[in-house]
Amino acid sequence: MNTQVGALQPALELIPARSGVAARVKRGQSVRVVNTHGKQVVDTWAFSAADIDEHLSMEHSRAAILKLMPAVGDTLVSNRRNPMLTVVEDTTPGIHDMLIAACDEHRYRQLGAHGHHDSCTDNLKAALAELGIAVPLTPSPLNLFMNVPVRADGSLAFEAPVSEPGQHIALRAEMDLIIVFSACPQDMVPVNAMHPTDAHYQIA
Repeated sequence: MNTQVGALQPALELIPARSGVAARVKRGQSVRVVNTHGKQVVDTWAFSAADIDEHLSMEHSRAAILKLMPAVGDTLVSNRRNPMLTVVEDTTPGIHDMLIAACDEHRYRQLGAHGHHDSCTDNLKAALAELGIAVPLTPSPLNLFMNVPVRADGSLAFEAPVSEPGQHIALRAEMDLIIVFSACPQDMVPVNAMHPTDAHYQIA
C-alpha cells in the first residue's frame, strides 16, 4: 500500500529491499528518493523517454560538474551530454557515489557467493522489462547514499552510508525520462551496513 506523506502530495512509492522499480517522469517533475531506514544505497539510472539509447552517464557527468559527488545545483548529463537530472534538494550529508559499477553476478561470485544472489544489474533489467523495455548494457549508475571515500593516496574504500532514516535527495527531470531505482542487495561488503532495506521515492 502506498504511504501518504500529505493530503495534497503524491504517494511515496516503495523500492523493495533487494529489488528494483522503474517509473516514467515528465520534464520539470521532481523525483524525491528517501532513505527510509538509513544506510541503504539506491542505484539510480535514467533513460530518455524518446530514445532509450540515451542514458544518464556518470563519466560524462563527472566531466560536466568536475566533481566526484553531485551537490544541490549540479546537473547530471547523458551519454550525449544533454542535461537529464538536476539536484534540487539534499537533506543527507551529501555523500553519494559516481564511480562504482552496479553489482552483478560476477561481482558476487568473486566475493564468494554460491548460487543466485540478487544484484542491481538484474534489478535494472527486471524493472525495465515491466515497462516492456530492454537495454543491451548496464550503464554505470548514480549510487545515491553510497559511501566510497577517496583517500589521500588515491585508494578507495567501501564504507557504510552516512545517511540517516528519512533523509532524502530530490532530482528535477530536465527531459522526459524513464527512471530506475534498485535498493542495492549488497550484503557481502559494508555498502548497506551489511543489511539491505526498503527505500521509497516520490514523483511530483
